[in-house]
Amino acid sequence: MCSFLLLSARCKLQTEHFHWHSYRRVPSSFIPRVWQSWVLDAGSLTKRLQQASNGSFKVRVKAQQYAKPTMSERRALNLSIGRYALIREVDLLCHDKVWVSARSVIPLHSLVGKERQLKCLGSKPLGAFLFASRSMKREAIQLTRTSGGNQPTYARRSVFRLHNKPLLVAEKFHTSVIHHS
Repeated sequence: MCSFLLLSARCKLQTEHFHWHSYRRVPSSFIPRVWQSWVLDAGSLTKRLQQASNGSFKVRVKAQQYAKPTMSERRALNLSIGRYALIREVDLLCHDKVWVSARSVIPLHSLVGKERQLKCLGSKPLGAFLFASRSMKREAIQLTRTSGGNQPTYARRSVFRLHNKPLLVAEKFHTSVIHHS
């Protein structure tokens, strides 16, 4: 049994107002070239951040709770109204700066078998678990443009399947990613 931070307030990374688009339908001009290598990379973001930071990488858990996913998240996961999921929000830090904020939505029916471990990740990166699994399949990446102060930033999300059990991961990239590149 593990314990995790339970918050009664809504999680902070509000993705329900994002307008998601399949990356296949987005013109290349939608995302400036400096962002493309990060946002369109289908490999392990965790591994890429660890390499880019020369190992100065950590996960800061902001919230983890059982809650109802947003309508957009329910649609992506094909969940009916009223269903709960484990929602986890983290910041991915390199050199103690937030490079990515992430929100994962794991339906309760996906938290069985080996995937039960997902409830107990703590400060371990979800990406390491996902990309270590031979059963992992990633569906198409969806993209959106977000506000990031003086310039736009970008976010992506994908449904992953572990032993055909779905979970949704949304990642919002901060400008610190491209300032480092």
